Amino acid sequence: MKFIYGKNDFKTLERGEENCWLLTNGLGGFSSCTGVNSVTRNDHALLMASLKAPNVRWNLVHRVSEKLVVEEEKSKTGTASEQSVENGTEAETKPEKTSIWLSTQSFEGKESEDGYRNLNRFSFEDYPEWQFQAAGTEVIKSVVMQLGENTVAVRYEIHNRSRRNCCLEITPRYQFVPKGQDLEKGQKFSVKPVTEKETMGTVSSEHVELYYRINAEEKELPPVYEICSYPYDSCDGRRGSGRTVALHCFMAQVPAGSSRTVELVYSLRPDLPGYEPIRKELCAERRMLEETAGFSDPVAGMLAKSAGQFISYRESTGADTILAGFPFFEDWGRDTMIAMAGCCISVRRYETAKSILRNFAVYEKDGLMPNLFPEGGKEPMYNTVDAALLFINSVWLYVQKSGDEEFVREMWPVMERIVEHYRKGTGFGIHMDTDGLIMAGEGLDQVTWMDVRVGEILPTPRHGKPVEINAYWYNALKIMEQFSEKMLEEQAEEPSGKPAGEESAVWRAEDYAALAEQVKKSFSEQFWLEEEGYLKDVVSGTKSDRQIRCNQIWAVSMPFTMLTREQERRVVQTVWEKLYTPYGLRTLAQEDEEFHPYYGGEQLERDLAYHQGTVWVFPLGGYYLAYLKVHDHSAEAKETVRRQLEVMESALREGCVGQLPEIYDGENPTISKGCFAQAWSVGEILRVYEALEKINVRRNCSAPSIQR
Repeated sequence: MKFIYGKNDFKTLERGEENCWLLTNGLGGFSSCTGVNSVTRNDHALLMASLKAPNVRWNLVHRVSEKLVVEEEKSKTGTASEQSVENGTEAETKPEKTSIWLSTQSFEGKESEDGYRNLNRFSFEDYPEWQFQAAGTEVIKSVVMQLGENTVAVRYEIHNRSRRNCCLEITPRYQFVPKGQDLEKGQKFSVKPVTEKETMGTVSSEHVELYYRINAEEKELPPVYEICSYPYDSCDGRRGSGRTVALHCFMAQVPAGSSRTVELVYSLRPDLPGYEPIRKELCAERRMLEETAGFSDPVAGMLAKSAGQFISYRESTGADTILAGFPFFEDWGRDTMIAMAGCCISVRRYETAKSILRNFAVYEKDGLMPNLFPEGGKEPMYNTVDAALLFINSVWLYVQKSGDEEFVREMWPVMERIVEHYRKGTGFGIHMDTDGLIMAGEGLDQVTWMDVRVGEILPTPRHGKPVEINAYWYNALKIMEQFSEKMLEEQAEEPSGKPAGEESAVWRAEDYAALAEQVKKSFSEQFWLEEEGYLKDVVSGTKSDRQIRCNQIWAVSMPFTMLTREQERRVVQTVWEKLYTPYGLRTLAQEDEEFHPYYGGEQLERDLAYHQGTVWVFPLGGYYLAYLKVHDHSAEAKETVRRQLEVMESALREGCVGQLPEIYDGENPTISKGCFAQAWSVGEILRVYEALEKINVRRNCSAPSIQR
């Protein structure tokens, strides 16, 4: 799927900067700027390198200034040089020249670069490409990033069709600072230029050495600073500007009527590859992802490729992980367990899913899964109640799709400990009440996905019995019941006789079934509001219990659920009436007195709105899966969902091209906000496409069985 933007998309600078693009390297590093060739955020960069995968990221090459320098045309009285000879002056007087910007950028205290006015076309399929036209010259620019390396390459195809000589001037703007920080003027830099003997140059600062290669003339510059404006950060109360430094520039002369190709490569490795091998590898990888996923819908195919951008290697664990979102987030346990279903399993990346699950299993502690893997040898953070329960669900989904039933044996002890600790009690107030339901949260701890804390302010505390957590709990118990039955069945078939532990396996199956039945009964009694026709968001004895929130949808969409079919239909209908938008579900009904219609402003203002009405994309996946379920996956239901999903193509064109964002405004969701690329948003919508294209749909989604 290829996205193409023309001049009508660049009517104004503001309109042109609405879209950005993203390339990733599978190490946490990335390359990203806008479709009009500018940076509008602190975290935009031509090369955001990952010094330690995936979260020790440095903004090395922030942006590149590009301009065409064109000789003035001959006039009737001759060129400036000819006139100088006639006037008896020095014959070597240079002709006058005109500079035309190709790059775009706004600054503090400096005139803007307005290259968007000369931009005819911007496109993105597997990598970004721009086509500029100015003064009879065409310049085609493209950027690619190498997989598994902190390497980025830029190619310029320059076609001078005029009768004037021209020169493309390329000026890199460096930062060499950790992601999110600003360059100070006193920071020292060292440049070793490309020479005839040395085909590779270096830029060094703060003990980081960056290699580069270019087939153009290089000119050393004294440090030239500029302060870029970041409109997409300033509107959110983040730092609205940042400093860069130019240390050299590159000049590619293109005589009249000729063409030339220039390649600029940056890398943290000295063995610099060429542009074309990087491009071919990138395109082959993305084609493989699309073909492996096997979707017929082109939007789903694009999302399958986009899902691959979140998969990253983690150096500290030696395993794969899923980055929650670009450009802000790291890899979090909760986000990983939610995103994995779509970003790995639905697209048939089974080995990746298996690697991630194995890694998390190693770090299980007291029945909890890490919510964050910090760097530097520190202990992981375990402040999440849902990650461990969703881990069990992820194992289930993996086994269902891959057929790898042996993996159940491997993960069984971990899953047992999760259930045991949730029953007996573990950290962060997580424990099973006498009615079988799970309680969680205490003090200032935020352990559900609505986890904002501002000092001692908890906008969405949700301490007590959260609705989705208990839906996950029931689902986990039913999975454990079926897994234990399967394991016992396999044990009984072993020729060596009954292995030790068979009796406990029988007991466990019965125990899980009995506890699940208790949870089902208690859930219906405590959460269901018969007159209103929806589920409480939490059982806590506070007024927030009856708030209409999107969390109830997972009590319908999970593989194993507790409600009657009529109750499920009413939940889906309530969510449709109160929370549904084409790009996501509202986190709170609009008529609620705590509803915030907009997300923006200073951090406090943003945090107070974050889960108080803001539209989130990822719960939309649960809604569509629930809708299909309560309508028995009928042809009519599939067509309804398919028709509603058609607007996702417009979502892919806005914000980060080919990606889905984190959030939108609650009142009128038209402009993406938060992370411009969010893993669980992509993953959950992919699960919907998978459900639509599934040939043999299980009629009763509440009682699936292990595929053999």
